[in-house]
Formats: sequence, structure tokens, C-alpha cells
Amino acid sequence: MNAAYLYIRVSTDEQADKGYSQRNQDEVLRRYCQLQGITVENVIYEDHSAKTFNRPAWQQMLAVLKKNKRNRPGLILFTKWDRFSRNAGDAYQMIGQLRALGAEPQAIEQPLDLSVPENKMMLAFYLAAPEVENDRRALNIFHGMRRAKKEGRWTSSAPAGYANKSYEDGRKYIAINQSQAEIMSWAFKEIATGKYPVEQIYKKAKNKGLACGRNNFWNLIRNPIYCGKISIQAYKDEPMQLATGQHEAIITEDLFNKVQIVLNGRKRQKIHMVNPSEIVLRGYLKCPKCTRMLTGSPSKGSRAYYYYYHCSSSCGVRFNADKVNRALLTELCRYKVQQGFTGLFKKVVQDVLKFRSFIFQNQHQLTSKQLEDQQTRLERAKDLLLAGDLDGDDYRNIKREAENKINNLNAALTAIDDPMQPVHRALKKYEKELLNLAFFYQKATVEQKRKLICLLFPGNLKYTDSYFDIDNTRDVLRIVYNI
Repeated sequence: MNAAYLYIRVSTDEQADKGYSQRNQDEVLRRYCQLQGITVENVIYEDHSAKTFNRPAWQQMLAVLKKNKRNRPGLILFTKWDRFSRNAGDAYQMIGQLRALGAEPQAIEQPLDLSVPENKMMLAFYLAAPEVENDRRALNIFHGMRRAKKEGRWTSSAPAGYANKSYEDGRKYIAINQSQAEIMSWAFKEIATGKYPVEQIYKKAKNKGLACGRNNFWNLIRNPIYCGKISIQAYKDEPMQLATGQHEAIITEDLFNKVQIVLNGRKRQKIHMVNPSEIVLRGYLKCPKCTRMLTGSPSKGSRAYYYYYHCSSSCGVRFNADKVNRALLTELCRYKVQQGFTGLFKKVVQDVLKFRSFIFQNQHQLTSKQLEDQQTRLERAKDLLLAGDLDGDDYRNIKREAENKINNLNAALTAIDDPMQPVHRALKKYEKELLNLAFFYQKATVEQKRKLICLLFPGNLKYTDSYFDIDNTRDVLRIVYNI
């Protein structure tokens, strides 16, 4: 008499939709074994996806088969082939593995004699059909969720700051969770300042009561849902896009963009070797003997460190850094701007500032227009209430929503600063020093000094006997200054 293991696999959606209950499969398989005179040695119950064979009960059964070489069953029975697998490639491999262990897999409602070559075509159909069904279901879900996102609907569980809600007709939406939303709004504002590390802000938000893990927090501060947008990933020919969400925003779009600028700056930040102010010309001086680049380093004296520019070869070139730096400042003091260029330069700077202020003006006008629209909406609702065309509950809802938006817009309007104002003030303060290279060089940081040197002298500087070789200055410099 043959012996068999009965394999019973279900998943919750199939139990509800297709009636594939464990009890039903057990009854069908036992009746078949009784009619066929097959002894049931073991019954394996599985509640796991059939996409792979990495299933707990199945792996345990394989371990038993490999261990019990003498008492192996001749059959592994299940109702249909989709109980066995929903992946054709994995299924063929597993059939070979079971046969090597002396066990023949068989679906009692779709019996196949696999020793007949033609039956392998039917097996391929039985195995491929569930896989195709799975893929089609997954694709339908994907397109459905993508369409919902394009309509501005959030399709996942509500992120921190929001709560999942349902309309009376069963449709889902997300609404603001006030306590969590205030914490997330605070976190965005703190990050936008760029003063504190994100990790430190997260810890403070956690202490305030934020219900969110560290990794999730990093994902959320990148999510445009908080400024009222839904992110739609690129797919085939469609680029990544943002849809206007049906939910209420917690922060302004401008604040969200500022946070992204801060985050991107931190992410791309690299560690550079910053030259001390004593050797600001390191990397710009060429050795007068061997034409190598001079490096710079300090040398410890009896009371302090003294800095030198020196060649790394055996030529022995070595200059006192302080003397070289003062020589460059003396060289810049010789550059006097020619008559007429100061006014021209000021006009060019003003034109550039005017162009750059265009973005600021647009942003200010847009926010002011949105604020005006909300105030108009509130006044219109009040008129409808007084006229009896709007009931009290609807008016209170409109008022609460409009006042929240007005407060947010007022805050955004206050936060908008003209980015060019500091430049305007600097121009007014240093109007007499415009184009005075020596003045600006003294005021500049180490990094700014190096940029200025790079702009003025595109080639490498040559220093010999207390003076610089300036043959490699830019032509525009010779035109503007008396050189």
C-alpha cells in the first residue's frame, strides 16, 4: 500500500474568495486516499504564499524527507498544482528534488502522469496560470494605486502628523493629527535653519512625543506629502511627477523646498583640506627652479610656529610665507581701477540683483494672492451664513480651515526675506571700495581669497626675490586696472 504526505496550503484571500479552506482540502485529500487505498502518514498545513518554496512548513517537510531515508512516502498529494507552487521555474526544480528523494508530487484534481512527455505541457499550463494570475493582480493593484496618486489620494498608512479616516461611503482619506502635525512642523522649521544636525532634531522631536522611528523620520522629511503634494515615481515613459494632494498641508511648499536644500547640502558635503590663512597661496605658487608646485607647512621655532612655502623636490626653494603673503597684498594695492569702470560695475551688479530678486517677488506675490483668496473665502462664507444659505456647522468648518491656511500663509509671508538685501547693504556700505582688490582681499576668508586669486591669475603665480611675475593675469584685468 502506498503512503503519502498531504500538503494543505491556504492564504486568507483565497479562503474568502475561492473557498480553499484547510478543512475542505483535508476532506478532499483524505477521501481520495481512502478510495485509492493510500495510507496518510502526515498532514502538512501551510499558511504562506506560493510564490517561492521558502515556506516554513514545506522546508520542515523537506528536512524530514532527507533525514528519513527508509520511511519516505511515495507521494506528496495536494488538491491542485497552484497549492504546490505559483512559480513555474521553482516548481520544476522542486519536482526534481522530490523525485531524487523518492517522492512523487501529484495534484488529485489535476492528475498528470509526468512519465508521459506530452503531460509536461499540461503541467506547464497548470503552473503558469497561477503565476500569470498573480502577476496580473499585482499589475492591476499597481496601476490602481498609481491612478489614485495622480488624483491626489494617499494610498498607504498615514505618516506621522496625519491619521487614517473614512467617509460615510467607505472611501479612505487622511486628516491632520494636530499633536503630531505640530511636532513635524517644528522639525521642518528647525531643519530649514541649517543650524542643527537632523539627528539632534529627531531626538528633540522624539522627546516632544513624535511617534516615528529614526529611519522613518529621514524618509518623512523627504516626503512632499507635508506640503500638500503626492509623489508619483517614474514609470516607463512617464517621468517622476508631483500631484496636488486632496489632504491638507502641514507646512508650506517653500519651507519644504528649503529643507530639501539643507538636506542635499549635507548629503553632498565633502571634507576638503582648508589651507590656513598663513599659507593661503599653497597650490598656486610655482617653484622658480624646477617648476613644481610649492607646498606649505609650519616649522616649529623656539616660541611659535613659522610658516613657509617650499618645494617638495631637492632644489631647496623655500620662502617665508608671511613675506610672500604681504608681497601679494602689495601687488594688489598697485591695481587702480580706471575711470568710468566703477559706475559700470555698480550698474552691472544692480542688474544682476534685479534679475535675482525676480524669484523673490514672484514668491511674495503668489503667497499674498493665496492669503487674499483665503480671506475672501472667509468673508463670502460669513455673508452666506448671514443670508441663511449656509448652516452653522458648514460655516465653522470653512472658518477653521480658512483660518489655519491664513495663519500658515502669514507665517510663510513673514519668513520670506529678500535674499539680495544683504548684498544691497554691502554695496551701499562699500560703495567707495568697489573694485578695490586689496580691500576685498583683506576682508575675505581663506576660501574667498583663493577663489579671487584663481579668478585674477588663471595660471600659476611665480614669486622671486620679493616680487611676483604677473604676466599671466587675465586680459579683462588689464583693461579694468592700470597694470
